[in-house]
Amino acid sequence: MSERLRTRDLAFLVAETPTSPCHNCTVEIFEPGDSGFDYDRLIELIRDRISFVPRYRQRLRTVPGHLANPVWVDDDKFDLHFHVRRSALPRPGTSEQLRELVARIVSRPLDRGRPLWEMYLVEGLAGGRLALLSKSHQALVDGVQTVDIGQLLLDHSAEPKQLEPDEWAPRRTPSPAGLVAGAVRETLTEPAVLLDSLQSTTSAVLRTADASTRRARAVAATLARRRPERPTPISGALSQQRRVITVDTSLADHRAVRKAHGGTVNDVILATITGALRAWLMTRTESLGGLRKIRAVVPVSVIDEELEATSLGSMIAPHYVDLPVGEPSPLVRLHQVSYSFTAHKEGGRAVAANRLAGIAGFAPTTFHAMGSRVAFEELRRGFQLSVTNVPGPQSPLYAAGARMVGSYPVPPLLPGHPLAIGVTSYDGSVFYGITADRDRLPDADLLGTCITEALTELTEASGGRQRAPRGRRKPSRTGKASRPTRPGTPAPADGDDSGSTTGSTSR
Repeated sequence: MSERLRTRDLAFLVAETPTSPCHNCTVEIFEPGDSGFDYDRLIELIRDRISFVPRYRQRLRTVPGHLANPVWVDDDKFDLHFHVRRSALPRPGTSEQLRELVARIVSRPLDRGRPLWEMYLVEGLAGGRLALLSKSHQALVDGVQTVDIGQLLLDHSAEPKQLEPDEWAPRRTPSPAGLVAGAVRETLTEPAVLLDSLQSTTSAVLRTADASTRRARAVAATLARRRPERPTPISGALSQQRRVITVDTSLADHRAVRKAHGGTVNDVILATITGALRAWLMTRTESLGGLRKIRAVVPVSVIDEELEATSLGSMIAPHYVDLPVGEPSPLVRLHQVSYSFTAHKEGGRAVAANRLAGIAGFAPTTFHAMGSRVAFEELRRGFQLSVTNVPGPQSPLYAAGARMVGSYPVPPLLPGHPLAIGVTSYDGSVFYGITADRDRLPDADLLGTCITEALTELTEASGGRQRAPRGRRKPSRTGKASRPTRPGTPAPADGDDSGSTTGSTSR
């Protein structure tokens, strides 16, 4: 029997527009060394492990008459080479060139007539490195039944695990009549399906009403010759194009600040982002424009029986924090951010980062996807920025013997939100990934530089020496991702205290 799409997953498909594609991306950087890692090895690796995520070989079929939600069906024309693509930069490819390529790829929506994911192996980077860009729709990765495929490709050893051959054959695609019969049968026999169908229909009606209301208001505003409200620097209508910025920093620097002032590395990361936003806004002609705080939603891992459990052992809940961009002191900003998490830390629900990273099958890519889902579901709460911060393992990971040396999240932009920030800690580094609207934030590159400078300001204010970030001092534009589930589950270094938002508080 085909599995029916849940209403909460259908919402991502309904809300998707050309200016707000609903997919999560991750860029990973690999050093092939003597592994021979190339496109053919990647195809072989994915073919061996895709059976662990069967939905990656399924597409959606709509039920005639919309009698029920769409269903997942096996793609009888599944072509792995269509989904896994090969690209290259002119050698030696620079981080700027990679950034531009990634930005163009993440700007394009996925093909809904096929399984909702793509992957690109980018060759030609300086030093013989390779970049792997993965792209999965938010309706595909729910963390409950399906995890991100990127986590399946990584091992804790340069020797990949040997798995049993995959003898997959697609099941027969249901006919339109079969889809209708299945919808009627499930509606009559399964109350949950009936409730989902009613919710979907109600949501569609409400969306139509909302659209009509918006059009009526627009007409009224025009007739009244009212001037539209001026958007803030980090709000407003989106274009179809994106910018992607990545920054490498040292986990040791974050830990040094935490050691000097208490709290968690997550607090230091958010204080760094606050300082960077302040500096970036002050370079713009409008300066802070009266903006004293930025309301951010920061998904956190919790243990809460009232929330939907994930396959990775914890739940994800929204946490709101006002980033004090109007505060000139970096240490005061740090303490204000840390204080905002006090109730969360003392409530007994928080999952410590070292515990989270030690969960069997833990994967930053999947948790970033889940954090983005939470931010999407909280849109009506009126926040201005989403930040997902996930702790990764502090030991090297490998794909087909090639060592991963960087992991950069590329979070999706929500409607009306031209900026989103993701953070992943991995193997002694903290990797910041920034997604920005190309037209609304043409100076987003400067925000990457401000991240580095804000961390320097914090370390110097804490009496520590500034360490040079691993790799390079300037924002890089490359990327990397996360960690495997069943095939290879690397163990994090003992005592990893590298804090997170989606991985909660203790780093």
